[in-house]
Amino acid sequence: MSSQLDDLKQHSVIVADTGDIDAIAQWRPQDATTNPSLIFKAAQDARYRPIIDEAIAAAKGVSAETRLGEIVDHLFIGFGKRILDLIPGRVSTEVDARLSFDTAATETKARRLIDLYEAAGVSRDRVLIKIASAWEGIRAAERLERDGIHCNLTLLFSFAQAVACAEAGVTLISPFVGRIYDWHKKTRAVDDIDPADDPGVASVTRIYNYYKKFGYETQVMGASFRKTTQILDLAGCDLLTISPDLLAKLASTEREVPRRLAPESAAASDASHIALDEEAFRWMHNEDAMATEKLAEGIRLFDTDANKLKKSIETLVA
Repeated sequence: MSSQLDDLKQHSVIVADTGDIDAIAQWRPQDATTNPSLIFKAAQDARYRPIIDEAIAAAKGVSAETRLGEIVDHLFIGFGKRILDLIPGRVSTEVDARLSFDTAATETKARRLIDLYEAAGVSRDRVLIKIASAWEGIRAAERLERDGIHCNLTLLFSFAQAVACAEAGVTLISPFVGRIYDWHKKTRAVDDIDPADDPGVASVTRIYNYYKKFGYETQVMGASFRKTTQILDLAGCDLLTISPDLLAKLASTEREVPRRLAPESAAASDASHIALDEEAFRWMHNEDAMATEKLAEGIRLFDTDANKLKKSIETLVA
């Protein structure tokens, strides 16, 4: 009998959620996702010091005011390029979370990252620019997609965010299953939630069915998993980005994995089409306390880890 991971690959594209290049080499996923937290963690590993040294060298001659930011940009591209050497698909690289509420600045930073990738010999088709799913970020992604810069809208918690991303024509969204689960577990004051009642799984299922029923090309990539049951209950989702520890659990378990999500069942769902302008989006998102809190928290946490990364680099260039 095949492993759960092998079975899962028959239904969904498997993506590695890590900045650990050795882990990616081990699991050989189709795609990989990174974020400031994952890059900060990887940058503390002595194995990857050469990537930091290269980023520092690439930023020589840059003014003192902007040098640290330049080093971080080159560091993200350095990790991304090495990851792409190991996988056949795409890598996701994140825009500075501090720019989440500035459409123009998000767009400018995204174009800068793509320029750096292309200067390093990497085609833009192999890169997904990760942007927080605030209204401003969605608008930036809409503009970037028109120029062939593909986007992964992250920190997605509400149905309003999902609808707005699809209407904007973004390439891919990353609904955060585990963080939705975390919020509801804390709110209910329980140690666990029955898999059949998992609100994170339910959220992704609803989005998937909506997209497929109404013919949106935006792909759904379930993300931020806490346990393998959440992953298995979304078998059939376009993509699933999974941490190395959960990949290991799936690979070590021999059990058949039935498909749970499919275009045929989505077409038969009772979803109704909706359209959102900015005012409707903001109200609908605001009505979801979990999504409002988790989006704000996620942006803060990514910014915190980005600052930790800058401080650790600062000690090397002082």
